[in-house]
Parts: sequence; C-alpha cells; structure tokens
Amino acid sequence: MALRRENSLLIALLLPAGIFFCAFFLLPLVRLFLIGGEGKLGYAAYAAIVTDRNYFRSLVSTLVLAAGTTVITLIISGIAGVFLQRHSFRGNAVLVSMLTFPLAFPGVVIGFMVIMLAGRQGLIGDITLALTGEKLVFAYSMAGLLMGYVYFSIPRTILTVMAAAEKLDPKLEEAARSLGASPWRVVLDVIIPGLKPAFLAAGAICFATAVGAFGTAFTLATRINVLPMVIYTEFTLQANMAMAAALSFVLGAVTWIVLAIARQFAGGTVAAAG
Repeated sequence: MALRRENSLLIALLLPAGIFFCAFFLLPLVRLFLIGGEGKLGYAAYAAIVTDRNYFRSLVSTLVLAAGTTVITLIISGIAGVFLQRHSFRGNAVLVSMLTFPLAFPGVVIGFMVIMLAGRQGLIGDITLALTGEKLVFAYSMAGLLMGYVYFSIPRTILTVMAAAEKLDPKLEEAARSLGASPWRVVLDVIIPGLKPAFLAAGAICFATAVGAFGTAFTLATRINVLPMVIYTEFTLQANMAMAAALSFVLGAVTWIVLAIARQFAGGTVAAAG
C-alpha cells in the first residue's frame, strides 16, 4: 500500500515535467521532421545537406566556425578564469563583471559592436588606414563572425572555469612542484586534468551555441554562409518550408550528437543547451 502511494506521488511529481517535455520539445520536433519530408524531394531532403554542394559547404563552415570559437574561447577563458580565481587584487570583481557583461547583449547588438570595431567605419579600419594607408575591414566575413561568437561565448565559459578552479586542490600542485615539476608540467599534468570536466561542459555549450546562433550572423550577413542563415533564406526568401525544416532538424541533430559525446567524456557533467 505504501509502495503504491509512493509510485502515485512520483507520477504526480513527474507528470508536469512530462507534459512540458511533450508539448514544447517532443511534439514540435516530430512535427518539424514530418514537415521536412513534405517538400518535392520528400524525405530525401534530409540527405540534401550532404549531396547539395551549397548546403554541405554551409554545414562545414558552421561546424568549423563553431569549433574555432570553442577552442579560442576555452584558451582565453581557461587562462583568465584560473588567474582571476587564484589571484585577489583591487578591481578583481569589477574585471569579472566586465568580462561577463556581454551576457546582457543579444546577438544583434554584438553584431553591431563588431561592425563598429572592424566594419567600414570601424576603429580597426581607421587605425590600419593611418598606419599602412589601407583600411582593414573584416566585420562582414567569417573572421568578423568569429570575433562576435568568441565575444559572447567568453562570459558563459569563464564563469564555469572559475567555479571549477575554486574546487581544485592546491595540495596536488604543491606535491607536483615538490617532485620537481616545472610550472608547465603542473599546468599540463594537474590543472588541465582537474578542469577537464569543466572544459568539456563549457566547450560543448559553447559549440552548440555557436552552431545555432543567428542574431550576430544576421547582422553581419554580407559575405557569410552559415547554416542558420541558409535556413532563414530558405524559409523567407525561397518559401521552401520543407527544406528549412529538414536543415533545422539536421542542425539540431548534429548539435545533440556533440552534446551527447561531450557528456559521455565528461562523465555526465555537461548540461543541455537551451
């Protein structure tokens, strides 16, 4: 009797979560998959991302851009996060607040900031024009998009690294130094392995966010061919809802696979991206 009561209570507690999961995730995902097969290509539209040169090129560009964003973000956030956690100085809290401030900016605002920095009227162009006689403009290319993605990825990553660095046991580093390990060996053999779960978790979220980011790419879309922009073009300009749905489903599947792999290697510490 008591066991039945506990099971009923468990079902009652899980029912709201189950309803939410079905209504806002499972059913829309199934509907998206079905729409992807309603076009003139049928369900072969899901293979078009590999067989069609333009779609495949946009997928590769998206994945390479996301991977580059992840690597650069982890390097910057790893060094800065450990340093800020280990060293207390006047202005430390202010510096951390400034590094995490981009969390308040939507992608479109970040895109405009990249334009003001590396656009046709940007600060970098004015400086290079004064120094070399030629204006350097890269805001509307993959380099500009990479800059924007790294900018909004650092705040999320650096907070994760700082939280993980706080839990590192300093005695392990002291033991390594007492055994004659150089500073670089301490970093490679103690600090990085200790931060591995945090790096995997933050890296997976960073990668997933960069793969699906749209606002920044839309602002800088002059010479950018990433998959979110292709999906937008198919849906709005081409009125090809089936292909847009198929590409969206594939993009979501690729992101889910990356998160699942990262979760496996991190031992279940990777949170799903929203």
